[in-house]
Amino acid sequence: MASFNKVILLGNLTRDPELRYTPSGAPVCNFDLAVNRSYTTQSGERRDETCYITVVVWGKQAESCAEFLNKGRPALGEGHLQQRSWETPEGQRRSKHEVVAERVQFLGGRRGGPMEEEKERGPEEEEVPF
Repeated sequence: MASFNKVILLGNLTRDPELRYTPSGAPVCNFDLAVNRSYTTQSGERRDETCYITVVVWGKQAESCAEFLNKGRPALGEGHLQQRSWETPEGQRRSKHEVVAERVQFLGGRRGGPMEEEKERGPEEEEVPF
């Protein structure tokens, strides 16, 4: 049977991205996305649920994520789900699921860019020509 592993996430960063380099010099960036889901229970009660997901980006796009993304900023990530396992110094086995993004799209205005400056200033009053 065929398999399919594709993930598309839209959420807000919960922390600033962390850029590191492998010993061979390859850039890798990690950040966490908070993805919200609203639903209604059988009794009609409205509930919200938040899922926190680690996103890993490699290469040139990793450097771009570290430069242009920051905590609270919305982003869309597209990639595949991966499980990583390791052993702690105490000998305990740990594992974690994360999304390895092939593509990250920055949403909203750039920090310090025109959209953010406009938000800080607020709407300007129009001058009436009479």
